[in-house]
Amino acid sequence: MMVIRMNEVYVTGHKNPDTDAICSAIAYADFKRRIGEENVVAVRCGDINPETRYVLDKFSLPEPEFLSDATDRRLILVDHNEFDQSVKNIEKAQILEILDHHKINFRYPEPIYFLSKPLGSTSTIIAERYFEKKIDLERDIAGALLSAILSDTVVFRSKTTTERDREVAEKLARIADIGNMEEFGIELKKAKSSLKGLTASEIILSDFKDFNFNRNRVGIGQIEIVDSEEIERRRRELINGLEELRREKGYKLVVLMVTNIMERSSELLAVGDISKIEKAFGKSVKENSVYLNVMSRKKEVVPPLERVF
Repeated sequence: MMVIRMNEVYVTGHKNPDTDAICSAIAYADFKRRIGEENVVAVRCGDINPETRYVLDKFSLPEPEFLSDATDRRLILVDHNEFDQSVKNIEKAQILEILDHHKINFRYPEPIYFLSKPLGSTSTIIAERYFEKKIDLERDIAGALLSAILSDTVVFRSKTTTERDREVAEKLARIADIGNMEEFGIELKKAKSSLKGLTASEIILSDFKDFNFNRNRVGIGQIEIVDSEEIERRRRELINGLEELRREKGYKLVVLMVTNIMERSSELLAVGDISKIEKAFGKSVKENSVYLNVMSRKKEVVPPLERVF
């Protein structure tokens, strides 16, 4: 059980955390301690996925402790700013700061530090903080930040990738002693892409986010693969899992993006009001499936869906 100390500040990413959510929390807690704020601790509010586990093991970083409830806690949010995506009882916490690269959907009754940049990864923003303050990065933190950038930009293949992401990643790679970022990035994605031993629910929820589109609850998950064979075998199982989730949680629409990083495209598996997908992307959904030339949930899937809702 996690020991809660009232004077501590907890840095946390979103529910069902991806590598950027975990690594940006670890790195920003380290940054705050390096500038003299000793009571800052990285936590998580969801399970670690295989890709993130690979990163933590490679760079010998401890897994952040699990924070199950935000009531009366002092928090810094990284890689998200929407309460629907955050830890339980976030509205009962004191939020001190937010660092994020997603669209802003946030209201708060008092001024706070909010740093938002249209970059490919929150970890790029945090790495910039180190560079701006001229704080030397240790290899483990540099490796974690680099991994998160490569993960979120899908090894620089996603449309969310910016030139600044590449520049920062190159600096981090030198510090982390990663000679070939492309090879390292593909290894990361291979670690995440295996579905072996996972239930349909575990696959769907491994990187899943809740959205409120004009008072309609929408859930969008994403998995990344390098080979479509396993998905072909489990497609019906995954669609059934999406439908079960939709009924259980009352979603208007539930989507699983199956992103093939080698082909630079995604298959969207969807249940619920699939007419919204057809309207958003101008393509017919057949047997709960449609193929799109997209890779980014944040930039290429969420905005069109939000507009049609």
